Amino acid sequence: MTDDLIDDATAWALVEGRHGDPFSVLGPHQRGGKWVVTAFVPGADSLTVLTGKAGKELPATHWGHGLFLCTLPRRSSYRLRATGHGTTWDFEDPFRFGPVLGELDEYLLGEGTHRRIWQVLGAHVITHEGVAGTHFAVWAPNAERVSVVGDFNIWDGRRHPMRRRRATGVWETFVPDLGEGATYKYEIRGQGGRLLPLKADPVGFGSEHPPANASVVRTLSGEFHDADWMATRAARQTIDAPISVYEVHLGSWRRAPGDRMLSYIELAEQLVDYAADMDFTHIELLPVSEFPFDGSWGYQPVGLFAPTIRHGTPAEFRAFVDAAHRKGLGVLLDWVPGHFPTDAHGLGQFDGTALYEHADPREGFHQDWNTLIYNYGRIEVQNFLTSNALYWLEEFHIDGLRVDAVASMLYRDYSRKQGEWVPNRDGGRENYEAIAMLRRMNVTAYAESPGVMTVAEESTAFPGVSRPVNHGGLGFGFKWNMGWMNDTLSYMQKDPIHRKYHHHQMTFGLHYAWSENYILPISHDEVVHGKGSMLGKMPGPGEEKFANLRAYYGFMWAHPGKKLLFMGQEFAQGAEWNHNQSLDWHQLDIPAHAGVQALVRDLNRVYRATPALHVNDTRPEGFEWIESNDAEASVYAWLRKGRAGDAMVAVVVNMTPVERTYRLGLPSGGLWAELLNTDAALYGGGNRGNLGGVRAEEVPHHGRPWSAEIRLPPLAAIYLEQEKPV
Repeated sequence: MTDDLIDDATAWALVEGRHGDPFSVLGPHQRGGKWVVTAFVPGADSLTVLTGKAGKELPATHWGHGLFLCTLPRRSSYRLRATGHGTTWDFEDPFRFGPVLGELDEYLLGEGTHRRIWQVLGAHVITHEGVAGTHFAVWAPNAERVSVVGDFNIWDGRRHPMRRRRATGVWETFVPDLGEGATYKYEIRGQGGRLLPLKADPVGFGSEHPPANASVVRTLSGEFHDADWMATRAARQTIDAPISVYEVHLGSWRRAPGDRMLSYIELAEQLVDYAADMDFTHIELLPVSEFPFDGSWGYQPVGLFAPTIRHGTPAEFRAFVDAAHRKGLGVLLDWVPGHFPTDAHGLGQFDGTALYEHADPREGFHQDWNTLIYNYGRIEVQNFLTSNALYWLEEFHIDGLRVDAVASMLYRDYSRKQGEWVPNRDGGRENYEAIAMLRRMNVTAYAESPGVMTVAEESTAFPGVSRPVNHGGLGFGFKWNMGWMNDTLSYMQKDPIHRKYHHHQMTFGLHYAWSENYILPISHDEVVHGKGSMLGKMPGPGEEKFANLRAYYGFMWAHPGKKLLFMGQEFAQGAEWNHNQSLDWHQLDIPAHAGVQALVRDLNRVYRATPALHVNDTRPEGFEWIESNDAEASVYAWLRKGRAGDAMVAVVVNMTPVERTYRLGLPSGGLWAELLNTDAALYGGGNRGNLGGVRAEEVPHHGRPWSAEIRLPPLAAIYLEQEKPV
């Protein structure tokens, strides 16, 4: 009889998966002066408790429906042996194990100040109380019951209900004999007993291959061999350093035979070697956090702590980053704290309430993207995002984060009409809570991972994006210069005959070039959704298209600001980017495309080797106009200057298809060597230039005491470097 050991209401609550505190009943407990083991093993006809080292067998009494009870002579360690359906199996009782989370972890989680939540939440393969297994922990404060389910328990939420840590809203359990590679989700019983769709782990390190979407137990393993890189990283990522970024979508950069996506291990060789050969300083990856829909390119992430399984495991992703570092390349990640998708297995209504998102759709729903918006004012959510940023920097040695869609976070009325948004406490449009989260993320990133860089994609004139937090800014290291990109691309798409009427679209960026630490981005967004390719934007017949593009890249690399190109743009891919297929690498068999690739390689080389072109990218003392108003000829000329003693570089750009003899004012005499000419035959041009350089004469021009007559090829940029600094 079991009536004196468990009441029927409690038993039914366990059997039906309704009990909110199963650890108070299941496992070993003292009742009426006796130690009683209570176990729920659906499908078992009988159960035996094996106690002590000798494995003494104590038969359990079956209450019914798989619920068993056994009285022990004394408290002791034990295992369980079940029989049913013609088989017998031994196993550890998960309910005999104590909690794993410590008091300090609980305190910090509850306070929202645990900087490394991934160390305590999620799934961790550990040895607990002498037994190997996996510890699971998840935040679901408004749930009535949370269970971990998977193949290991036939996806039955009654078998592994979790222990609630009441102070924090975190639920945890230790599942013995479960390890790497196990698939799992959380079954959550919301308020009123409503069972929610099964949820993936918000802090899970792995996922199944889409469209399957269960989390996968993964260990964060793999050694780094990048000590030399890490020791010099800080100097490589300052505003004084040359930074030229190759933006990449891993799934379509290159495909293996059979149209298979490359693995992280293959990319560690092929992509890393290519980017290094092209003399880029960094690779920037479109989001790699796990995402369900290929067509989102990663910008609608579900598993913020899981490198997408499309290319391999977390250990293999570590190996990719390590390989890049050993080749002298930094790795930046696109990070998306601005929104998340509504997929049923994701964060939306995670515990049956608006936990991660705002409940009010005027604050919690993005109309443009049909996605949900984080509740940045909730301290646990702010901590979740900040900790996630730190996770990538620490666990994978990521060198920086490019934060997507910052403008959508900063403004409550972003892309909304009157009445569709909720003002802040002062009646304004600024999202104070999002601003606080971004500041906290930046302060944490720079404090905990010295030498990293953070970059904002911010499309408005919000002040101080790249100003330190203690000076009133958002704390980013750099900001994408979207205004420069829009203005200059608009100019370049015009027929050269009309460019003189739009001359100052190319000069306007210098009016605000020093207001932020800018990166000049020609990103993936410029070659999708009907915008065509970079080559396709250029006017004129075939040869002129290539010449225009070469001139534009020459203009860009000599313009103040760090550089970013999206993959395929470096060899002038003719077609618009398609995320479902490889880049058109075969076009490199065509000399004009190979020429643009050679130019970009040399632009990177010259940019990195020439202090005048990068040291003062973010300071006005590094730039001086020679001629900014020659609209009739569509010619631009300027000086770039580095530190005292560095050779200056004069840059001249001709944006018409007319070859010119042009007198250029210069600050000093002597030889000015032709450092680069985008019309060189090597790049597919007409090889018109200045035979290696020009000598300045003491003939005043452009307000300067010296000048030189130069040959200025059509649709071309030339760089002239001062032979000896004066």
